[in-house]
Amino acid sequence: MTGPQNKVIHIVQGEHQISGQPGTVITTVLGSCVAACIYDPECGIGGMNHFLLPESASGSGDIRYAAAAMEVLINGLLRQGALRNRMQAKLFGGARMIPTLPDIGRRNAEMAQRILQNDGIRVVSGDLCGNEARRIRFWPTTGRVQMQLLGNEAPPPAEKPVRTAPGEVELF
Repeated sequence: MTGPQNKVIHIVQGEHQISGQPGTVITTVLGSCVAACIYDPECGIGGMNHFLLPESASGSGDIRYAAAAMEVLINGLLRQGALRNRMQAKLFGGARMIPTLPDIGRRNAEMAQRILQNDGIRVVSGDLCGNEARRIRFWPTTGRVQMQLLGNEAPPPAEKPVRTAPGEVELF
């Protein structure tokens, strides 16, 4: 799906990227981490973050944590011309990768949803929780997302994954 006209930017834990350049694709791979793909469809700008943990005990501005990661991404979009009331979000990740450990993935997913709700940013689709890692491709100027489930050896979780508007996400 990527070609010579596409610029591919890969982000990892604690990173974010914003672009308004047509043909740019932002990618990441998620397990229990969560990525928010937020974009303003009217001005054609968007960005993705990738955070590791739901909250920091110290309340630090470390973008490995949900609050700081979301703040950095949203403020970066606002500085580049996006308007909060037009922003739309798609959330991914939050898997329970190791069933015997606490469910950090679900806590990450819940925190991302809470922050966006408090900021008045509508979540239009996504794929959260479950027990499989995901590869995400996000075209920030259009909001298009492709998601690939990567599988996992862990047994299925007791609860079904939270899925929103499945028609809004392409599986590849």
